[in-house]
Amino acid sequence: MLKVAIVGASGYTGAELLRILVGHPEVEICSVTSRQHEGLPIHQVFPSLTGFCELLCEPLDVAAISARVDLVFTALPHKSAMEVVPGFLDAGCKVIDLSADYRLNDEDVYQQWYQPHTSPELFAQAVYGLPELYADQLRSAQLIANPGCYPTSVILGLAPLLEEQLIDPATLIVDSKSGVSGAGRGVKLGSLFCEANEGFRAYGIASHRHTPEIEQELTGLASTPVRLSFTPHLLPVNRGILSTCYADLLQHKTTEELLDLYRGRFANEKFVRIMPGDQLPNIAYVRGTNFCDIGLVSDEHTGRVIVISAIDNLVKGAAGQAVQNMNIMCGFEEALGLGIVPTFP
Repeated sequence: MLKVAIVGASGYTGAELLRILVGHPEVEICSVTSRQHEGLPIHQVFPSLTGFCELLCEPLDVAAISARVDLVFTALPHKSAMEVVPGFLDAGCKVIDLSADYRLNDEDVYQQWYQPHTSPELFAQAVYGLPELYADQLRSAQLIANPGCYPTSVILGLAPLLEEQLIDPATLIVDSKSGVSGAGRGVKLGSLFCEANEGFRAYGIASHRHTPEIEQELTGLASTPVRLSFTPHLLPVNRGILSTCYADLLQHKTTEELLDLYRGRFANEKFVRIMPGDQLPNIAYVRGTNFCDIGLVSDEHTGRVIVISAIDNLVKGAAGQAVQNMNIMCGFEEALGLGIVPTFP
């Protein structure tokens, strides 16, 4: 059994990791940490786990945890993760980091969008954890930088078009909407029920920290620098991300021709589902799962393509993708523990 720890287990991502991993046949959860809930059983923090996990929340002690586990999930905010990831690596643990601390490959860009980095030497070691693009590199990785939720939906949605040079990278516009859980479990005014319910608003316009991550990965796919307009919105729902991506086509392609391209590109990917032309993605159809649903329309009137992708921000956008990465990294079947049918309605 692979022995794992979840560092930062009391957030929504930590809870989702626990929900998935308690049913994983090759994993033993040996440690969960929470500064806020130290000493409490994790099932008291998340009553949904009653009968599934009896571990006590413990303090974050890198040496003590490293002595008992093979792999660590760091579900900490940016900056907090970089303070502990080097220690776990030095102790011989594999690490899957769910923060933003190792997603970018340029120290100056990271500092511009976040803050100074204390271990930029690890950038070259970290593998960006999008299995549909980097599965081969993930198999030999010691440190995986789990992608952000918005970037996952956007990169998968646009990858085939950029790889085949079918769109003009200078014309990219992305409009994304996320459920409130994307803001984390901490108490924030904008996340309160009365503030979010029956509302719908944009935020982080031209300044969202996922922008450089999206641009970095799209640049690699396009083999030319990519800059995009990215506008996130807050949906009054618990979970889910719907991203709508617009770009000018460089060649005339019908909707069905583009769908054939996507079907071919993702034919062997277990968690990407291409919707038929008359059915577009809906966050309701991926809830609780690791799927990314993609649909598109070729707009004959404007010469643009409109791509829509839907994920569960806590699963394919965080914990589920982390488990998918773990499976690849550790030689398990990629979908092990993730065979979850979406909950509907």
